[in-house]
Amino acid sequence: MAQGKTKASIRVRKARVGAKKSAPIRATPRKTARKKAAVQPRPPLLEMRNVNVVRGGREVLHSLDLTIAQGEHVAILGPNGCGKSTLIKTITRELYPVFDPTTSIRLFGRDTWNVSELRTLMGIVSNDVEPFTARPIMGLEAVLSGFFSSVGLGYHHAVTEAMRRKARQVMRWLEIAHLSGREVSQMSSGEVRRVLIGRALVHSPRALLFDEPSNSLDVIAQMELRQTMRKLAASGLTLLLITHHLPDVVPEIGRVLFLREGRIVDDGPKARLLTARKLTELFGTAVGITRRDGHYHLIS
Repeated sequence: MAQGKTKASIRVRKARVGAKKSAPIRATPRKTARKKAAVQPRPPLLEMRNVNVVRGGREVLHSLDLTIAQGEHVAILGPNGCGKSTLIKTITRELYPVFDPTTSIRLFGRDTWNVSELRTLMGIVSNDVEPFTARPIMGLEAVLSGFFSSVGLGYHHAVTEAMRRKARQVMRWLEIAHLSGREVSQMSSGEVRRVLIGRALVHSPRALLFDEPSNSLDVIAQMELRQTMRKLAASGLTLLLITHHLPDVVPEIGRVLFLREGRIVDDGPKARLLTARKLTELFGTAVGITRRDGHYHLIS
């Protein structure tokens, strides 16, 4: 009996030892996979390689190579007619490059997109407010229309209560809740611009593209807009700014690109590029520069 118990005990101990050794083997692959997934780098927001774009029979963008990381705040500066608008339309898939086997455009790691799907990840804020003032559109309605990429709402748009909650939340965050019931045509230019920012935010995008955002704004509205941009940058949203107004380059933007005659002629840290000499070369006229509260200003 004692011998039988001894053999049984040995068998039990062996089984327990085997169980202890085998458990980590089963768990390790899952832990390793989770660890690898946790450190997997995010694909760039934008990757352009050898991009050439023709508009009206004229080549507007020439051999563009550009990479922008997610989370990186970037300003693209250049004089009027340098190709900024064409670059925006190329990024947002309104325009396409000339075919070449060496050409590629990838957004968030993908080279093919449904434009509506892309708009949920990359919001666009332009200075074109006229469509929202051509007919009566209330502030809340304008923000809600971001869910449908429309100008205002139509009878065919099925607005859910969740959409309304999100729109109101965004308007409170932007401090424009009081504009919900006001016609866009009756708002100041600064108020309209913040409503359009709210429209771009309803999908909780990863990035916002600002196209000449301070055009047509008075001084106070420009200051309010820049404060809003700083708040957006602090929230973790990627900012991509297209402008020729130097003060729009808020302190959170650390990288600047110079675009001239459809080519990227310089790219680097803001402190290196935003100098009187560099900006004189970019704009083709002698300028001076001052810096105050983290903002840069041109002076003649």
